[in-house]
Amino acid sequence: MRLHVVHHGIRRRRALRRRALWAGGELLVTVGVLMLLLVAHQLWWTNRQARQGAEHQVEALEREWEGGHGDPGGSSDTGEGGDPGGSSDISEGGDPGTGDGRDSGTSVPSASPDPPRERPAADDRPSTPRRSQAYAILTVPRLDLRVPVAEGISKPNVLNKGYVGHYPGTQQPGQAGNFALAGHRNTHGEPFRYINRLRPKDTVEVETGTATYTYTVDRTLPQTSARDAGVIQPIPRSTVHPGHGYTDPGFYLTLTTCTPEYTSRYRLVVWAKLAKVRPR
Repeated sequence: MRLHVVHHGIRRRRALRRRALWAGGELLVTVGVLMLLLVAHQLWWTNRQARQGAEHQVEALEREWEGGHGDPGGSSDTGEGGDPGGSSDISEGGDPGTGDGRDSGTSVPSASPDPPRERPAADDRPSTPRRSQAYAILTVPRLDLRVPVAEGISKPNVLNKGYVGHYPGTQQPGQAGNFALAGHRNTHGEPFRYINRLRPKDTVEVETGTATYTYTVDRTLPQTSARDAGVIQPIPRSTVHPGHGYTDPGFYLTLTTCTPEYTSRYRLVVWAKLAKVRPR
């Protein structure tokens, strides 16, 4: 009967291999846990924080308006610093429009259509708010959405707070031209996550300290380039897909966000038209 002889060197090598495999397994488990924590932070914690902050800002605006302070310059949210996203370009970064500083050329069209019913006088229109200042409330009944609108599209000062951002250089609510907004589709409150569910004739309301503007959804551009700045022009029309958009002046609302979900490669665009103005 043969006896197997195991040398001490072989035992040491086997022990080293076992320890290396164990250490590698522990490292992989640790990395996996850290990745799960990061995903949980992005998908849950940032949403929770942003939604709470947005809800508090909506309440603050409502209290302010009830107190009779309709001027956007008196909003309770002044933001932190200036808004670096001063362009109406919708291209840079992982969000609709962090901008590169180019002028969007969003002047009021020379030919103005018939105004909607109950349109307030020009003096009642909202003045230009400060950068990063929350000054309006966007309500979308179909999506059960009620969220602040702030001036500018800065990520840290506007979008990451769960707010919807107004593209600088585009018109204000109720003005002739295009009132264009951007919002996150995923993380940080994701207010525009489900705007792809909007259908023609759905209503979208924009409340300010002076009036409530009711828009009706008219058209959707499911996907376009992140650099398609034509969709937020005074007469919105895609430069990438010229068949999508408008040719006549009007009172437009544009909602933009990233698409597909969890990416920032393209933009989803929803257009609406002003139907009614109700002064406060």
